Amino acid sequence: MAKDPQTPLDDELARQQGDADTHVEPEPVEGELEGAAETTEEGAEAKADNPEAEMLAAKVEELEQALEETKDQSMRTAAEAQNVRRRAEQETEKARKFALEKFVKELLPVIDSLEKALEAMGDDATEAHREGVSMTLKMQQDVLGKFGVEAVDPQGEPFDPQYHEAVAMVPNPEMEPNSVMEVMQKGYLLNGRLVRPAMVVVSQAAD
Repeated sequence: MAKDPQTPLDDELARQQGDADTHVEPEPVEGELEGAAETTEEGAEAKADNPEAEMLAAKVEELEQALEETKDQSMRTAAEAQNVRRRAEQETEKARKFALEKFVKELLPVIDSLEKALEAMGDDATEAHREGVSMTLKMQQDVLGKFGVEAVDPQGEPFDPQYHEAVAMVPNPEMEPNSVMEVMQKGYLLNGRLVRPAMVVVSQAAD
């Protein structure tokens, strides 16, 4: 069978197919590469040389530092306020506890007199008289006890210079040295603080 003769249209299609198979992307021109690099460098330089951007960055840093200092000062102020409040509460509590100290000191001689009167009563004292003095003394002691007053009566205890005042030292072979032999006058505490020391006679080693 004879081949069909190629038409001009077939020739054109064959030519276009060949051009597509051999097509190569054009390489960038050297001048274009240099232009792109210069554009990038110019953008970086423009950004670095922008005084407004630098000013804004410095302002942000300054504001951050000021905020940090304000926070620190606020914490210091709060801590100081707490310390002041705590000291005020302590002073108020101390004033409340020891406001009666002067009054207690004035009242202690009355209790001393009642105790001595009770001790000095002989057989000639009536039972009613003895009971009256005893009840009066107990009432005084109970009232003081309600306000935090307690007696210091160290008979037979080791001598303690913080709470006792020695009026004499006597040799006594039957007691340990520096022991309280006799309480001449009781001491008193107000809410744990010494109001009056106990007046005592202290033993010492026999020669």
